Amino acid sequence: MQETVFFDTLRQGLWVATLISTPILLAALISGVSVGLFQALTSIQEMTLTFVPKLAAIVLVFWVSMSFMTTTLVDFFQQEIVPQIVGN
Repeated sequence: MQETVFFDTLRQGLWVATLISTPILLAALISGVSVGLFQALTSIQEMTLTFVPKLAAIVLVFWVSMSFMTTTLVDFFQQEIVPQIVGN
């Protein structure tokens, strides 16, 4: 395998990983900032208050975007990885 093909496939794989992880990371960021702002405004410093809403948001977004993630990953493997393994 040539270096250019290897690095191009690696770059595309990293881009797919970024695309797949973006919805979950955005949900964690938004819920974390929201809960942090709520805690700052109300002076409630409970550790479970930061953990539970963030976990719920992550699980909800993961469940909603699961088909997008699966489709994106399967397309990447079928269009990039499998042809290189087969040798086309």
